[in-house]
Amino acid sequence: MIDRRAPLPPAPSPLTRLRRRSPGLAAGFLGGVVAAGLGLAVFVVLVMVLWISSPYPDSGPSAALHVAAALWLLAHGVELVRVDTFSGVPAPVGVAPLLLLALPVWLVHRAARDAVDGEDDEDRPVALLSGRTAWAGVVLGYLTVGGAALLYATGGDLRPSWRWTVLLVPLVAVGAAASGVWTAYGRPREPVGRALRLGVEARERIGAAARAAGAGVAATVGGGALLVAVSLVWHGGAARAAFTQLTEGFSGRFAVLLLCLALVPNAAVWGAAYALGPGFSLGVGRVTGPLAADPAPLLPPFPLLAAVPGEGPGTPLHWAVAVVPVVGGVTVGWFVAGAAAPPGGGRTAAWSAGRTVTVAALAALLCGVGMAALAALSGGPLGVAALASFGPLWWQVGAAALLWTGTLAVPVAAGVRGWRCRERRARPKTAEPGGRRWNGRRRPVTDPATTRQPQSQHGKSASTEAPQPQSPPAERRWSWRRRSTEAPRRRWNWRRQSPDGVPAAPSRAGDPQPPALTTPPPSPPPPRQPWSALAAWFGFARKPKQDPPDT
Repeated sequence: MIDRRAPLPPAPSPLTRLRRRSPGLAAGFLGGVVAAGLGLAVFVVLVMVLWISSPYPDSGPSAALHVAAALWLLAHGVELVRVDTFSGVPAPVGVAPLLLLALPVWLVHRAARDAVDGEDDEDRPVALLSGRTAWAGVVLGYLTVGGAALLYATGGDLRPSWRWTVLLVPLVAVGAAASGVWTAYGRPREPVGRALRLGVEARERIGAAARAAGAGVAATVGGGALLVAVSLVWHGGAARAAFTQLTEGFSGRFAVLLLCLALVPNAAVWGAAYALGPGFSLGVGRVTGPLAADPAPLLPPFPLLAAVPGEGPGTPLHWAVAVVPVVGGVTVGWFVAGAAAPPGGGRTAAWSAGRTVTVAALAALLCGVGMAALAALSGGPLGVAALASFGPLWWQVGAAALLWTGTLAVPVAAGVRGWRCRERRARPKTAEPGGRRWNGRRRPVTDPATTRQPQSQHGKSASTEAPQPQSPPAERRWSWRRRSTEAPRRRWNWRRQSPDGVPAAPSRAGDPQPPALTTPPPSPPPPRQPWSALAAWFGFARKPKQDPPDT
């Protein structure tokens, strides 16, 4: 017997069933809990692998789990305090690897986006939720897990700072969830403009300035990363020696390698701060910049620290790093000019010069703010006393970025905008009715096609009754060639040749054509040698022989 009933669909996962039974705020809350749990799981797996592979572990699995929770909070920018030190004085650890920040931001962003517009196991779209409801649920779920991780990490050797935890973890969750909800709705600009109470033109200007500032920050940080790479290649021997001296075991070298990779964005920001001029500090009162570098304190052998320039005054090679902020400022000006005067748009679609300068100045200000924020996130304390200040100072980096970008972006934006809005005056090829046209020479030429002709007695124009002889030109130009005064002056045109080799007289559009010749043209004279012309000029030329008359 054949069973003709349709096959049953596959059973949905428990997560999908829970989302179907708990719509709204509960779905967002669950998404936030899952995002925080996945982030914690990544750090737990990484730390446990390193702990298991360590040949001489000095602690148990409970301490490894405390370290994993503390590192998860450090990824949000939270400052940690190391209580187990040789001196017995707690030492803060505030340099947070910027690459670790990408993990929680991406997880919260995706959780908020899926809470608004998600799909189930059968790839069927789920009904849209309210943006505010999804945002609130994701933030609450994420902060619930974050609070539990804070309480658990407090009992370990690396204890998080309560002040920074309460400030930074909610800030990361709120910002990432808001970006996820905004992405789910298609990144509309109208709600942002209404929230800020801005008009259409103001939103357009601020958007152009923000895009230009982002491009400038990316160009500057990219230049800093290039400087770090070049310095690491230049000091390759010292970096290799530091990598081998720091640890001997395989697990230790793997941990150092992962730490170096996580600190690459920090090193790029430090390189950008060095190129901007303020540089960065390797301790209290020890600044390393392109103009001068103070002697650094005794630091542990670390591969990235091997790329730091040596102490002493700056050289032209160090001053050449000014190319990086120049490229950043030109990039900001170019992006502003692209929004002010799009290529091919013409003068009608372009902004005014004042608006272009204003948007360029606003973009320079936003670029300075962005560089200051990155400098603040990339540095921090690594201890007490001499290591209390480690990294660039945010206010110096922001002021230098504003100065460089404002000095270069404003003239570049105004210049490119003026160049794209230029009007090329094309020479007219035909004259307007009843007027004259300009043929590129000194005298105006009347167009006979549009000029009134004198009328004869029979009502016809005089030009149709008999061809008028062409009058010689009123202006004569001096030439080194000797011309005859009887024949009218003609210009020789080497391009136009008659079949017999005689140059033809140039003709203009609309000029009356001479009547056709009934007699063959005379044969051209024999070519004269150069010395014959010179002898004729001095009066020693022989007269040409004449044939005797016929008798």
